[in-house]
Amino acid sequence: MKIIDLRSDTVTKPTPEMLVAMSSAPLGDDVYGDDPTVNELEKLAADKLGKEAALLVPTGTMGNLIAVMAHTSPGQEIILEANSHIYLYEVAGIARIAGVQARTIHGNRGEMLPTNIEKLIRSDNIHFPETGLICLENTHNMAGGRVISLENMQEIHAIGQKHGLPIHLDGARIFNAAIYLNKDVQKIADSVDSVMFCLSKGLSSPIGSMLVGSSEFIKKSRKLRKMLGGGMRQAGVIAACGIISLNEMTEQLKIDHQNAAVLVESLYETGHFDVSIDNTHTNIINARMAVDGWTAFELIDAMEKNGVLANARNEEIIRFVTHKDVSMEDIEEAVIRMSQILKG
Repeated sequence: MKIIDLRSDTVTKPTPEMLVAMSSAPLGDDVYGDDPTVNELEKLAADKLGKEAALLVPTGTMGNLIAVMAHTSPGQEIILEANSHIYLYEVAGIARIAGVQARTIHGNRGEMLPTNIEKLIRSDNIHFPETGLICLENTHNMAGGRVISLENMQEIHAIGQKHGLPIHLDGARIFNAAIYLNKDVQKIADSVDSVMFCLSKGLSSPIGSMLVGSSEFIKKSRKLRKMLGGGMRQAGVIAACGIISLNEMTEQLKIDHQNAAVLVESLYETGHFDVSIDNTHTNIINARMAVDGWTAFELIDAMEKNGVLANARNEEIIRFVTHKDVSMEDIEEAVIRMSQILKG
């Protein structure tokens, strides 16, 4: 029985071209700045997003933490969405390591109202922490991969400029957002001061994320990366895959989105799930259970025994994520297996 893994796009395997590139990449010591393949990737990432410089980091979590540390000082406060990845899923690093306080806003499916953000910017009061940073997330994971509009981001950027506050984007899946918006990824990056994006999700690299921003920001971030244990030596074996991700894999995301749309329609047609194509912008689906006698946790356990893997958000919602290693035929088979389970 074939295993159909819809847990996340992080499960993607590197392409054959990546494996070849890893074995033949020119290498050096990246801490000394001597790895030509890392240098090539960092220049490529900066150019793709229209920023001055870029930094290769092992993970997106480290990239976001470095960005917060580079933009803020301990004791400051950052504004971010209440269901954002930085706030919920990064082990309180912003508090424990960066030393900043989180002030959250409940957005509309991940999108924060600019007026609400401006209301939370601290006034000059001896009792208050200073506001140091505004963080956005696009696409928004917990909102089911929904895309934040350019208009919303531009309005928030204007507020940041008005108050002298930098904007950081957790853009783990920024290329998915660009495809949905039918815009160059630079258009999204233009509205923020720094971006973290992942190479190891739908772009299929085995490891690595990028942090991009101004030259001064990246200079500071490079030292913070070293502090956090993220300085790597012959990291060209990683960077070689990242170059292929950026040059060859972004078009694959369109197929992932198309497959997600098919999965949504198929789930809806079973009558067992409350899902909507209007709420599915990219490759992540939040499917609410619409059948009595089952929790999401019980269903994913039964699915696993039948070779279909997914994650439960809570007792009612299952998250499915499409990616290059799941074909249209796999999706159809997964829905058949789920239907058979629920029919008993």
